[in-house]
Amino acid sequence: MKMAFALAMAGLTGGIVGAAVTMHFVGTPAVLQPAMASPLRLQESVSASRIELRDANGRVRAELAMSADGGPGLFFFDTAGKNRMVLGLYSPAEGEAPSVVLNDPQQRAAGIFRLFGSRDTPVVVLKNQGRERSIYGLDPTSTDPFLANYSGDGAKKDLFGHY
Repeated sequence: MKMAFALAMAGLTGGIVGAAVTMHFVGTPAVLQPAMASPLRLQESVSASRIELRDANGRVRAELAMSADGGPGLFFFDTAGKNRMVLGLYSPAEGEAPSVVLNDPQQRAAGIFRLFGSRDTPVVVLKNQGRERSIYGLDPTSTDPFLANYSGDGAKKDLFGHY
């Protein structure tokens, strides 16, 4: 009990002495100024090669970064760290077409919605185990709709239009 009292008194004395020394050298009382005293300067931009959003356990759940092929993307990860969805642009070599890619648990594209061709016509690609099964969209040369399905052995069948 005596030790606790002595420590408390030493802390109090140190605080008083520190405040007195600060007043002596600075010339004003050591009082915190209100937050409104200095205007907040907003930063116009933040530069980074990657921005991560982490959950309470420290796992990366979303990431704003450049993809391996050079297109920017917003990548979403499940709790196991698997990439499950990408919102982004394809590489410059592919015309930087915007896309939404939904990945299966093995991180293979299962559904893709993107713009395609010189007219940026929309296309939906449905895949299973990494293999194309159905493609629906607008033909980039005519903008006519098409639907093509692929059998298990990869044989293509145009149901309507041409792809």
